[in-house]
Amino acid sequence: MEIIFGIDQLARSLTNPVVTLGNFDGVHLGHQKIFERVKQEASKMRGEAIVITFEPHPLKVLSSERYSALLTPFRKKMMLIEESGIKTVLCIEFSLAFARITPFDFIKNVLVEKVQARKVVVGYNYHFGRQKKGDVRILENAGRLFKFEVEVVGPLEIDHTIVSSSKIRELIKRGEVEQAAKLLGRDYPIIGKVVSGSKRGHTLGFPTANLEISEELYPKTGVYAVEVVWDQKIFNGLANVGFNPTFMMGQKGRGPKGILSVEVHILNFDSEIYGEEIQVNFKRRIRDEIRFDSSLQLIEQIEKDIRWAKENVFRKTK
Repeated sequence: MEIIFGIDQLARSLTNPVVTLGNFDGVHLGHQKIFERVKQEASKMRGEAIVITFEPHPLKVLSSERYSALLTPFRKKMMLIEESGIKTVLCIEFSLAFARITPFDFIKNVLVEKVQARKVVVGYNYHFGRQKKGDVRILENAGRLFKFEVEVVGPLEIDHTIVSSSKIRELIKRGEVEQAAKLLGRDYPIIGKVVSGSKRGHTLGFPTANLEISEELYPKTGVYAVEVVWDQKIFNGLANVGFNPTFMMGQKGRGPKGILSVEVHILNFDSEIYGEEIQVNFKRRIRDEIRFDSSLQLIEQIEKDIRWAKENVFRKTK
């Protein structure tokens, strides 16, 4: 996939570009529905399907106190957009200066003069430009003026719920990863580098891969059945997300304040993966974190968790 960083770096002419715009956090089923329409229309015109997105997220620039962890930090978002079949992404740097551009100037200077869009496909609630005053109506009026088509994609509803990034964030924060997966169209993934931990899991017979923590959104603390992708291979496992990790036996109360830990025990796995990157797909929440008074109690609970996951989660994925 071609990623063009900055509108000024668009050095080539795009062929009959069909464009969609947005932050696309999560690249959920609603976003994927829009991408499908972009690809279909581009195919009809023998043109290019173009996604225009913004980095950093506008809230990080305009209202940092309201900014929260993202479902898909930039690299993961690019990976998921590529998996959706989009070939070209134009990433515009979002700054305070960019935020001051009026909706009309954005359409004229970016969509018309730079991109030369033939058609623009957006979601029903898309807003843009200074103070988000641009909306679908303004875009349609500009389309008539500048001779490009506009298509508005309506909301996607699953299980009586409108698919949205904010709803998915809410579900992830509550640990409802199965429900979130229905709206995402896939299990919720975390991608991280394996770093050195306390190695206490080794002494218990359950070695863990400790993930480097990033800006992305992590599920509610607890133990989860997960799928681990490493070296293009897929493994089953258990993940503990929390501040007083299940696999760090012997500590009473919480760990260091504010320090999140994600530890993954990969079943039937004995490779050395320190420093390597793995993807952890959260399939189902098993339980809350528990404080144990002895290593024996901890081992018994881990064995119980593994049996439960094999019977209730992993058996269904085979």
